[in-house]
Amino acid sequence: MRKMLAAVSRVLSGASQKPASRVLVASRNFANDATFEIKKCDLHRLEEGPPVTTVLTREDGLKYYRMMQTVRRMELKADQLYKQKIIRGFCHLCDGNVFLQKHEACCVGLEAGINPTDHLITAYRAHGFTFTRGLSVREILAELTGLKGIRVDEVFKYLSLQCCAKGKGGSMHMYAKNFYGGNGIVGAQVPLGAGIALACKYNGKDEVCLTLYGDGAANQGQIFEAYNMAALWKLPCIFICENNRYGMGTSVERAAASTDYYKRGDFIPGLRVDGMDILCVREATRFAAAYCRSGKGPILMELQTYRYHGHSMSDPGVSYRTREEIQEVRSKSDPIMLLKDRMVNSNLASVEELKEIDVEVRKEIEDAAQFATADPEPPLEELGYHIYSSDPPFEVRGANQWIKFKSVS
Repeated sequence: MRKMLAAVSRVLSGASQKPASRVLVASRNFANDATFEIKKCDLHRLEEGPPVTTVLTREDGLKYYRMMQTVRRMELKADQLYKQKIIRGFCHLCDGNVFLQKHEACCVGLEAGINPTDHLITAYRAHGFTFTRGLSVREILAELTGLKGIRVDEVFKYLSLQCCAKGKGGSMHMYAKNFYGGNGIVGAQVPLGAGIALACKYNGKDEVCLTLYGDGAANQGQIFEAYNMAALWKLPCIFICENNRYGMGTSVERAAASTDYYKRGDFIPGLRVDGMDILCVREATRFAAAYCRSGKGPILMELQTYRYHGHSMSDPGVSYRTREEIQEVRSKSDPIMLLKDRMVNSNLASVEELKEIDVEVRKEIEDAAQFATADPEPPLEELGYHIYSSDPPFEVRGANQWIKFKSVS
């Protein structure tokens, strides 16, 4: 009996004990906020730009850190699943640690500078924006694996959709509330973004549309047509060029006569922003959104960023630049490390606390990956579903006239 009581006592005392790191974090007095200097933006047709100092609260700092780590770890997991041939087809990643752009500061910083009711449309490097616009890692990874993404909840016994396009969109076509993709045709989303801004103005809503494109798309004629219409009609559109210095395998210097993308709007004001610093991106976005909401019309932002590896999973990324160039950028301007150093040095957080967040994020990603890889594939007869949103069922021709699929909204 005594042995049993002693065992129960040990279990209860062990359950009530917190990890040592959590006790240290809980007992430490952190600052509520801190003020930081940020890089001044280059301006075009603007007398004043965003502030050169900003306040970061502890709450916001922890939120930004978690979101950026989640985007990075999610993309690393997508990279792994692609190499295992679980994710098929095109896959354009946006994390800064191993692949592609230092994109975490861009997608998290832009979201921090607007309202949930505002709108955003981008190109095919869309996973990070899909997450910041409100979708879960489960939904994104399930969409990437192309599986059905529907599960029966064992507790509440209902069907729940766990991927944003039912496995049919994949890497380039993800959607959420007030997020319009994920568009595979280079530059084609820019006129659509101007159209969304036109809808905002037409409906009398105090909303703006963030319209993103890359430096590789910046020379397209349709972009300048969208500039012109947006300026004529004073649309609340923030045109955002993510300049990562390479359009596929071509450097911007070889592709563009002028690499001052923030001046490309000519008659539209512009600003060039450090896209590797989340606080710079946040303040510039707030400034641009306030400009548009005031009725002055569109504004252009150039986010200067970089990608460590290739354009996509099929591009090694070292045939058109040196490894030394990549390593130099990687060692000096990682967006997550920049935020981490600021928070720790200003007593907004401790190293131990941020490590705990890292562990929690890794677990969330692993759980989401297990879900996304265990789900069944959608049946072939659903291939023609969801072409229209609210039409009666009709037949869709397959690869030849003898193959037909039923389309259900």
